[in-house]
Amino acid sequence: MRHNTINYLEIPVSDIAKTKAFFGQVFQWQFKDYGDEYTCFLDVGIDGGFYLLDKNFTLANGSPLIVLYSDNLAVTEASITEHGGKIVKPVFSFPGGRRFHFSCPCGNEYAVWSE
Repeated sequence: MRHNTINYLEIPVSDIAKTKAFFGQVFQWQFKDYGDEYTCFLDVGIDGGFYLLDKNFTLANGSPLIVLYSDNLAVTEASITEHGGKIVKPVFSFPGGRRFHFSCPCGNEYAVWSE
């Protein structure tokens, strides 16, 4: 642990099983369950978990953007749509790389970037 750093991230989702299936299939994430309403994601760059809540987050409603990294945007984008995600902002360039935004099957908005 490092003093004054972001240590843990908790993300609301409306369906734990659907979320685990999506992130497991698309990003190969592993999980540890703590009951029916909470699961931790393991070894994904930051510690955290998904908790059950009948809400979703998007940039339009003022939520922070969680950005994932990919070595290959096209492959990741195809996997997202194949497993029930939707592209909500197509690939665009920004200083440092390219990225796109997607919503998971529960409707939460994320981004994926690459150099």
